[in-house]
Amino acid sequence: MSEGNITTIISMAIFEILWLSLPMLGLGLIVGLTISIIQATTQVNEQTIVFVAKILSVFIGLIIFGAWMLIRLRDFTFQIYEWIGNVARGVGI
Repeated sequence: MSEGNITTIISMAIFEILWLSLPMLGLGLIVGLTISIIQATTQVNEQTIVFVAKILSVFIGLIIFGAWMLIRLRDFTFQIYEWIGNVARGVGI
């Protein structure tokens, strides 16, 4: 296995991590920004409101996007196993 193959696998793994975390991070950002705007207009600065709202939004996001995330992660894992088999046979990636 050459350095190019290893670099490709690592870059694809990082891309998958970013792609899978995007829905949760986006929901947390939107909810946090919305709550912060509401708190700024009402002058209520309670940190636990933002914290609880973000956690709930991430859990709801996991319920909504969980199946898609699992399928994407499964496909990437199968692809990694296929690459391992190709390297063991001497074919390469």
